[in-house]
Amino acid sequence: MKKKNRVRKAQEFQELVHKGNKFVNSSFVLYTMDKKEQQARIGVSLSKKLGIAVMRNLYKRQVRMMCQDLVDFKCAEKDAVVIVRFGYLNQSYETNKNNLEKLFIKATMM
Repeated sequence: MKKKNRVRKAQEFQELVHKGNKFVNSSFVLYTMDKKEQQARIGVSLSKKLGIAVMRNLYKRQVRMMCQDLVDFKCAEKDAVVIVRFGYLNQSYETNKNNLEKLFIKATMM
């Protein structure tokens, strides 16, 4: 996922989490809100309780790759924050990708 398609500022994360619509499943929590820029942006967040920094970075890279495969950033109408939950660790990459796809469909981002 390109840097222009990422939510990077803490203030933007907070705004999306507090004012956005919430969608939940066993692996992810998704907050969405109307986009402010030309292309949609997605931010990825997770707790320090999910593992050491190396593992958390791996999970973030995986989720960004899933988002890149699933979302067309030019056509999507919303910005989003994806929060990884503990259920992510117990499932395969494909299962997690399917869970994320279902959330994007529910949130009408695809």
